[in-house]
Amino acid sequence: MEKENNFNILKNGAGHLMILIHAHIGGINAPYIVYDGGQSALLYRDKENPVLLDYIHPAIRSDLKKQKGVLVVETSDGSVIREYRSPIQVVESMPVLK
Repeated sequence: MEKENNFNILKNGAGHLMILIHAHIGGINAPYIVYDGGQSALLYRDKENPVLLDYIHPAIRSDLKKQKGVLVVETSDGSVIREYRSPIQVVESMPVLK
């Protein structure tokens, strides 16, 4: 599992969220996010390669938990490498992170 320590979650005026992360190697295939409302989430870019989004700021946690999906933008050296929509699956707990 990869860990993303330096990421941002931005909220626009309409309340939509965008997650900015560093570009990762490999393609995107049916991405989704697993989130329980806590400090971390898992972004599955595909079934095999989750990325741990560690320490989600407390001020954005309830907004993230309410979203059906978010825009994910992967960047490298200030340039957008790829962007995609990712649905959010809200779960009771994420035992893999415990």
